Amino acid sequence: MYKKILLPTDGSALCDSAAQKGIEFARFAGASIVAFHAIPATSYLIYTEAGPSDILAEQFERDAKMRGKRLIEVLENQAREAGVPCESVLLTNDHPWEGIIEAAATKQCDLIFMASHGRRGLTAMLLGSETSRVLTHTKIPVMVYR
Repeated sequence: MYKKILLPTDGSALCDSAAQKGIEFARFAGASIVAFHAIPATSYLIYTEAGPSDILAEQFERDAKMRGKRLIEVLENQAREAGVPCESVLLTNDHPWEGIIEAAATKQCDLIFMASHGRRGLTAMLLGSETSRVLTHTKIPVMVYR
């Protein structure tokens, strides 16, 4: 069965629910988990009335890293309470689906357990779906929780 399961999170209620189910699944399977969050890159220039602001970009980066660490800590605590071994990965990538695949490959995960936000129609077309992109681009098995 599975030995190492990647659990990506974006902090949404659905991801939290999927993470809890993923931890339960890992406990049942006797697997460990890798908690993952993609931190947005700060390659964008942040403009103010006075022009580009390096200070705001630096603050954005610090805030994004702190948020990512808090999200990962939640998963680590849930895994510890469930008795499931856990390691964590924070990667900077503006495309979370790429970060998910990279983290799963780097950590040699044999399953990606992730949420589907269930967007349909025009919303799905405009916003896209990280889940569908992961499904399309990875060779690692993916279990989608909805």
